[in-house]
Amino acid sequence: MTLSAPKKCFREDAWLGEAYYFWEDLEDADQWGNSSKRKTLKYEVYRSEINYENVLDTVFNETHYRFWLGQIEKVALKFIRSTNMKPSLKELNDYFKERGSWNTVTGIRFQDLPTNPNRLLIRPIEYRNKQIPFAYRKRIQIAVYNDYIISNFARLKIEACL
Repeated sequence: MTLSAPKKCFREDAWLGEAYYFWEDLEDADQWGNSSKRKTLKYEVYRSEINYENVLDTVFNETHYRFWLGQIEKVALKFIRSTNMKPSLKELNDYFKERGSWNTVTGIRFQDLPTNPNRLLIRPIEYRNKQIPFAYRKRIQIAVYNDYIISNFARLKIEACL
């Protein structure tokens, strides 16, 4: 079934809470599809255009990154002081959703490290008898909170899982 609009993610383990998630790199979308959609034996990749005007860009904008880092650490320390425990990812995202004072943010561009060492073209470094990949490549996603910044949403392809 082809989607006519993006589907919002409501999973408790979603990195940045309830949002519409998009990969910036087609290879990352394919890797995610292959690992996350094995039960259905196929996955679909969609493309869209995103208006980045009010998106917090923690990947390429240092000011945005420092703001985001400060917000996460401020909230985490508040939780630790009041509960003597680190907050879960869900607690952090719920806090931002319910009490965030920067509601004009329509999305967040963020990165993590690649999880597929086969996509890295440099041999791993041997360190203390372990192979440590040189993770030079960013895996970039955008979590969109307001769907009005998404346009030209269309299916790009359907693929069978490997």
